Amino acid sequence: MIAVGLDGFSKGWVAVTIDGDRRTISFHSDIADALARPFDRAGIDIPIGLTDDGERDCDLLARVRLRPHASRVFTGARRWLWQQFDDPDLANAEAVRRGQTRVSRQLWHIGPKIMEVDALVRANATRDIREVHPELVFLRLNRGEALPRKKSEEGDALRCRLLKRSGFREIDRWLIEMRIGAGAKRDDVLDACAVALAAREPCGSVPEAPPRDVYGLPMQIWF
Repeated sequence: MIAVGLDGFSKGWVAVTIDGDRRTISFHSDIADALARPFDRAGIDIPIGLTDDGERDCDLLARVRLRPHASRVFTGARRWLWQQFDDPDLANAEAVRRGQTRVSRQLWHIGPKIMEVDALVRANATRDIREVHPELVFLRLNRGEALPRKKSEEGDALRCRLLKRSGFREIDRWLIEMRIGAGAKRDDVLDACAVALAAREPCGSVPEAPPRDVYGLPMQIWF
């Protein structure tokens, strides 16, 4: 099967494709281009399936699995935040008025990518496109032991080792070539590789029987 793993970065998307024993990496300005080639299953490190109040069981369950690093899972994505507002302070004022939690600055800034993926998934209901959290994948690859921060030297090295054990012999070369001008960071590439592994052979999800949002999208995180 052909599996694709996607992770967003400032200029677009990192796409890692696993096709049999072959692994390739590419960079794209938008999600439609990243998924333009044929694939059997794609994983994306972005929320898929959203609630009006930003509360999703899958986020809470993922946080439990990642303790003591629960904050590695962002929470609070809501369509209306970016549909109705282009200023985070105004959006947060409305959230407070509705009795909801505020949106963090980190989550606010990936809002355009959340909406980009939301539109694509809703328009392609028959394609197998799943939400994957790379930290859950790395936790699985590390046999359930918590990992250091991904931006730390130790955390980066451990993630590279885990990926090499999983067949990514090209990872060192990719990380060198990526510096030439793609604009992605090391952790973006590593995360896309982890997402691709879960797309090729998912080992589980939270929850196993997911609720669906108003558009019928499952709110479920795979790993």
